[in-house]
Amino acid sequence: MARAAGIAKAKARRRAQESRRARSVARLGAVQALYQMELTGTGVDSVIEEFRRHRLGRDIEGVATAEADVEFFDDLVRGVVGRQVAIDKQVNARLAEGWRLARLDSILRALLRAATFELMARADVPARVVIDEYVELACAFFDGSETGFVNGALDRIARVLRPNELPAGTGDTV
Repeated sequence: MARAAGIAKAKARRRAQESRRARSVARLGAVQALYQMELTGTGVDSVIEEFRRHRLGRDIEGVATAEADVEFFDDLVRGVVGRQVAIDKQVNARLAEGWRLARLDSILRALLRAATFELMARADVPARVVIDEYVELACAFFDGSETGFVNGALDRIARVLRPNELPAGTGDTV
């Protein structure tokens, strides 16, 4: 009986890991889709269809990727598009004086928008997880100070949108 319980726990842990990995892949895809939409003017339905058919869960440069949580991907991309005005307002309010979202690199904009949407609309994802996930994504795209920038900006945004989830602190303006 104890062995069966151990096996069940191991399977549950594996499923939870796979679910987290699938959401991480969905976040990466969402950032790429938002970036593509901004650069090409592609509509949300077209880009979601393209990513579902040709990119999510596919090998990238010969490296196998995990399966993506497609519903989560869809929710992120559609959510950012649907709430972009409110998202941009939140981000702009947390940047250093004189900085605006429009001045940032397109990938940084996509990262901050997707993360802010999660903080606004996905209460099922803890704020600290959102921050960690998007800082990790920033590391995948940038080698410089951008990761610290993303971390600081998201910390400030999370402290406003989810004040009870983070320890007390002022959060620095980035």
